Amino acid sequence: MVSLLRCQSFKPSSSIICSLALSVAFALASPAFAEETKPAENKPATPVVSPPKATAQPANKNQVRFTKTGTFDGDSVMKLARKLASKPYVALKDPLPAGLAKLTYDEYRDIRFNPISSIWRDQGLPFQMQMFHRGFYFQDLIEIAIVEANQATHLAYEPRYFTAGEVISQALPNDDIGYSGFRIHNQLNTNGVYDELMVFQGASYFRALGKGNSYGLSARGLALKTADPEGEEFPVFRAFWVERPSYDSNLIVVHALLDSPSVAGAYRFSVRPGDNTQIDVEATLFPRVELNKVGLAPSTSMFLHSLNGRHDTDDFRPEVHDSDGLLMFNGRGEHLWRPLANPRQLQVSAFSDNSPQGFGLIQRERNYASYQDLEAHYERRPSLWIEPVGNWGQGAVVLTEIPTESEIHDNIVSFWKPRQPIPAGSEYHFAYRMSWGEEPVAKTNSVVVSRTASGRADIAKATPRRLFVVDYHLNGAMPDELPLAKVESSGGVISNVVIARNAANNGYRLAFELEPEDKELIELRAELKFSTPRQVETWLYRWTL
Repeated sequence: MVSLLRCQSFKPSSSIICSLALSVAFALASPAFAEETKPAENKPATPVVSPPKATAQPANKNQVRFTKTGTFDGDSVMKLARKLASKPYVALKDPLPAGLAKLTYDEYRDIRFNPISSIWRDQGLPFQMQMFHRGFYFQDLIEIAIVEANQATHLAYEPRYFTAGEVISQALPNDDIGYSGFRIHNQLNTNGVYDELMVFQGASYFRALGKGNSYGLSARGLALKTADPEGEEFPVFRAFWVERPSYDSNLIVVHALLDSPSVAGAYRFSVRPGDNTQIDVEATLFPRVELNKVGLAPSTSMFLHSLNGRHDTDDFRPEVHDSDGLLMFNGRGEHLWRPLANPRQLQVSAFSDNSPQGFGLIQRERNYASYQDLEAHYERRPSLWIEPVGNWGQGAVVLTEIPTESEIHDNIVSFWKPRQPIPAGSEYHFAYRMSWGEEPVAKTNSVVVSRTASGRADIAKATPRRLFVVDYHLNGAMPDELPLAKVESSGGVISNVVIARNAANNGYRLAFELEPEDKELIELRAELKFSTPRQVETWLYRWTL
């Protein structure tokens, strides 16, 4: 496995390789996720924390580079990013004590944040914060500061925040070695119980939850050179400034400093938990070099198989995925649905657009019976919807699908790629809103794709001819007349197009056959036409051998 913090793969599949460490991170931290804390009543006395094992040899104290205690305002991170970008990139080196640097999986898992040490726990605020220890794959030092009344206070590492079990033999250090990330808790699901809401750990990766969700797909601050033969570049959030939340507001604000060989950046995340947790992102990039392979608002997910892609599948579960489709509302007002695939070869699709209204990786199938997994509960995984703020101009929504044989890999990446490169030495500002939870609510009388399935077209024998079945759900009363179905392909021959009512789905079923002939890749497009105006999703699909 390769750490997200130091990915230097020279293969197009570097995203999938680097995602391993992210998956490990959440597996490692899972015991602490189940530890719930309740808000204090009338501010209790300072809690007693069981001391960790004593430090035999103190670690060297690291220099505070970014989150120095002092005045902080809305431009502080911007100034730091601009200053960073004006100089050549320098990889930060903050070695851990030898014992911590060589922790095994089980040893790192044995270091847990003590919930009674949660930041703001004794203040009755709507949010609490916990930090992640450095070690194992997560060895880079991440600085954190708490901001209150325009004053930033560096949050130094303290061993009292953590407990060490019986597995780990290495003593925890006393000096300030920093952290590898943090997580925010909130009374998201139950009053009085602080559940996990959001996590920042690993490069510029972060995850969030809507009400009733369990962790699934991830977001990133920025994507650089995704699927590039020379290798993907992974920017890192070097430092965070977390504003102390108010008693009477369901909002928490996080500032982050991004850095990589190609670019520095300043980010502001305004987080509001709810049925759909909303995060408003404001970012300014300061490129050191021209950014011609850049992805804005990137999302990373996992797709192993579903009813439209079970080739070579040996799995008791009907479907396995964190997301099952890419949804796009383009600048022309079209609603596009592209089912995801687990291809045999790396494939990249670009959907050209001008001023997109929104796009995102969606988990549309919400029925437990479709997954039959009592542990993973893929039906609870959140969708992530991106709404650009302002005019993002010309560009494309890019979808990268990487072959995988395992559900531990995040093999799906989507983002917005501006048509024009971002010049070196410039300042590039953009903003967007993220919604973690359910997909955008369909309007009354709209028609959306609810299911895609495919298989051989001849039930008697194997054949290269393919049968596609696309089910649609109508959000409203079904009209008397059937819509007209139009199916197009970039190659091969389409035949036997049939549209029928589907009473079980309050919608329609479209079926058609594709004869690939000698083609190895065919783009498919299906539309339903109604006599009365209504919003209908256009179905897109890429068929490959």
